Amino acid sequence: MATTPSTTALRREAKRPARRAPAPVPELTAGEDATSIGAVREAAKGCHRCQLWRNATQTVFGEGPENADVIFVGEQPGDQEDLAGKPFVGPAGRIFDSILDDAEIDRRKVYVTNAVKHFKFEPRGKRRIHSKPNAGEIQACRWWLDKELSLIEPNLVVALGATAAQSLLGKAVPITRMRGDVIEREDGLRVFVTVHPSFILRIREQEEKEAERERFLKDMRKVKQLMGA
Repeated sequence: MATTPSTTALRREAKRPARRAPAPVPELTAGEDATSIGAVREAAKGCHRCQLWRNATQTVFGEGPENADVIFVGEQPGDQEDLAGKPFVGPAGRIFDSILDDAEIDRRKVYVTNAVKHFKFEPRGKRRIHSKPNAGEIQACRWWLDKELSLIEPNLVVALGATAAQSLLGKAVPITRMRGDVIEREDGLRVFVTVHPSFILRIREQEEKEAERERFLKDMRKVKQLMGA
């Protein structure tokens, strides 16, 4: 005849730590042997180097020619980029394209990517609100950015905002103070520091917004000059 466990036995069982299956080990070797941007892009589709892949729709890898003279590095994909799978196609991307045109920089001839390849956000009703990547996420994703840099070997990299600058330079950078500066890394790579185009979007006053657009255009004209240097 079956017996009913005593209350003491049930309490003892409840105090025991739950058995946990071992967590899957992230595949950190994917893409190591890739010798082209296309191969690295394919490998990045299954990236589990940090936890951001769990909620993102897909990896948003860089885009542009493999022999580009300049690489533009942003922060991370936004809502529209996450859905489209392409970098800089949302509102900030449209401002970016417009200013590049004014600076006579052909986007088809430059490479555009992000420091972090998955969209980090907080759900708010039906909306997904951008959330800034932390240092660990930036560091985890730097492997992919380094791979892009090593394969393309650009003459210049443009850091669009603080996250991009931190990823490229390995430390936090005061963007306001260093904006427009060119910093040479130990490996000889030149990094031009400026704001992210989304900064222009966040300005409410039209006069200030137009002034900031002109400042960013001035930065891009300097980039144009540096591309040929």
